[in-house]
Amino acid sequence: ASDWPLLRGNQGLNFPENYSGMTDDRLFWPAVGFTLKYTVIVVIALLVLAMGMALLVQERRRGVGFFRTVYFLPVALGLASASLLFWGFYSPSILQALGLTDEPIRWIGTPNMALFSTVILILWKFAGFFMLILLVGLQSIPTDVYEAARMDGANRWQTFSRVTLPLLRPSLALCLIISVTGSLLAFDQFFILTNGGPDNSTTTVVMMIYREAFRNFDLGTAAALSIVVLVALLVINVTQF
Repeated sequence: ASDWPLLRGNQGLNFPENYSGMTDDRLFWPAVGFTLKYTVIVVIALLVLAMGMALLVQERRRGVGFFRTVYFLPVALGLASASLLFWGFYSPSILQALGLTDEPIRWIGTPNMALFSTVILILWKFAGFFMLILLVGLQSIPTDVYEAARMDGANRWQTFSRVTLPLLRPSLALCLIISVTGSLLAFDQFFILTNGGPDNSTTTVVMMIYREAFRNFDLGTAAALSIVVLVALLVINVTQF
């Protein structure tokens, strides 16, 4: 609620201008729209992929420990480090240098490709984490329930949709809340991979907060945006609960 410049000494109250003037920024609504679009894509893709991985390594058999470890390994790498790693992989000429393509591929050169490339990074980085949560949930389901379903003549799809998914709701709810919150607060991956480009097409709400605070040196507007994001997260999480 204050006009608080980072590099100048004159502060003062200006409520509610910090809030009412947010939408005047031409990047505000595009950033909100992109953040929501990114969140929907990532959450759905993460849950589907993590569920598939958890089902693959659910049963104890030879070699399953190896695959559990391989699936989980990317989680140990920091997001900033993973983003830098993929930034190197996304060099336009790297596949051409390896002889896999005839022409350079602009992985982050267009809005759709930049979004797609970032989603791939997030899936690689976090799918193993959500797989672990779902795997714990799957292993907590009593085997008696599955035996009863088989005795009633249920096929695999019916067992999955009518037994596994309902009993997995607590684990799915936890995954949903974590993935939605993390996606709405996306910053590192876009800051390192795309820097909000091309043409501000991958600018998220948190990147707007960063720009207001540390590029425009307007802490008051950045703080107001942060409060709006906090309230939105509270509303979304309460709705999910």
